[in-house]
Amino acid sequence: MKNLSFAVGTVYTSLLVGILISIDQLICKFMPIPDNAGFIYVAFVAWSVYFLAGATVKEGLKAGAGYVAGIIFAILIFKLLPVFEFSGFYQVPLAAFVVVLFWLYLEKLPSLVLLPASFLAAGVFFGMMTYIDGATLTSTTIVELLYSGLGLFWGWVTIAGKELILKPFNKK
Repeated sequence: MKNLSFAVGTVYTSLLVGILISIDQLICKFMPIPDNAGFIYVAFVAWSVYFLAGATVKEGLKAGAGYVAGIIFAILIFKLLPVFEFSGFYQVPLAAFVVVLFWLYLEKLPSLVLLPASFLAAGVFFGMMTYIDGATLTSTTIVELLYSGLGLFWGWVTIAGKELILKPFNKK
């Protein structure tokens, strides 16, 4: 029975992967970053963060708050860049240093924000801003919030759906 239960759960999760990719293919053309190839990677990262956070609604919400915080702090780094323009090579490191001094205070709010999720969100934000032509602070924020929210939600769908479909297998 355990092998069958595992197989059913595996098929369910595989279906969710295909559905999520299909959603990306349907909505990416409506995203505010032109000529994109989709943003499924953002959703997949957030989906895994849901599990790394503990796979509960409470922890998923903390991860979501972390994503919002990370995007805000990433934007602050970009906005601070002109202040350090004089420093050439050190422009980004100096701006990041100043912002991270304050960012790390989120560690004092573990019941509200998952700090690692904020750094992950900022990393995705920087990656999008650096490697996607036409990305702006606003468009990247919209895309990352939408896709990370979708990924976190998909984590909940995975757990809730598995609990529902595997219920008959767990009866003794």
